[in-house]
Amino acid sequence: MAQTAVAPAAGVPGFWDFNRHVEKPDAGAPRVLRFITEDDYPPFDFAAPDGALMGFNVEIGRAICEEARLQCTVQARRWDTIVDAIEKREADAAIASLAINARNRARVDFTAPYYRTPGRFVARAKSALPDPLPETLAGKTVGVVAGGAHEAFLKANFPAVALRAFPESAGQMAALRRGDVDFVFADGVSLALWLNGTDAAGCCEFRGGAFTEPAYFGEGVGIAVARGNIPLRRLLDYRLRRIAEKGVYAELYLKYFPVGFY
Repeated sequence: MAQTAVAPAAGVPGFWDFNRHVEKPDAGAPRVLRFITEDDYPPFDFAAPDGALMGFNVEIGRAICEEARLQCTVQARRWDTIVDAIEKREADAAIASLAINARNRARVDFTAPYYRTPGRFVARAKSALPDPLPETLAGKTVGVVAGGAHEAFLKANFPAVALRAFPESAGQMAALRRGDVDFVFADGVSLALWLNGTDAAGCCEFRGGAFTEPAYFGEGVGIAVARGNIPLRRLLDYRLRRIAEKGVYAELYLKYFPVGFY
């Protein structure tokens, strides 16, 4: 079974080992770093009322450029054209919540992940239910979306729970609000946004830790660069680590995710 993630203080996820020395990459960075993203995936990337690009991904990209003392552009592209643009060298890097997976790896290279989407449990606030473990959830009713990775994970690792499958996420969340299920289990990002929104109305809260088993929940999200562009990938990895060391990553995470997904 997957181990729960250990997050740094304030609930900010940590993906870097600051005790391990990492050499600064050789010079040779581009004078202008051209990032691309999309503009319709809030709070990761979206267009503000004045048309300016905003979001967690966008600000991570700009923080990298500031840390590296590079000029930086961030332009919006249609989601289905982003990988094509990197392959054609129409941009240097994509910071657009692209999943690190075999299909994408066949076309682009990735930095190490700068966020993952864990599986999380949510229960009604202040309920007397125990934190979710296989032995404590025996007989408890858990809502999941039918046929998805979260249902498969529970069947494999929480075999004694009473699963209640719903055709879509809205159904399981409504059932939780009504008290028709004890827990829901779903992706942490969507749950965090729901908990922080008006639909939840303060009804519910995360319980237990974050489950990150790659076989079910993926390898995370990285910055994509053209295949074989090792110098740029190393530069981005190094600068991602530096903004995390300096606390910039934590500031941006808490800005866009006041209810964190870890």
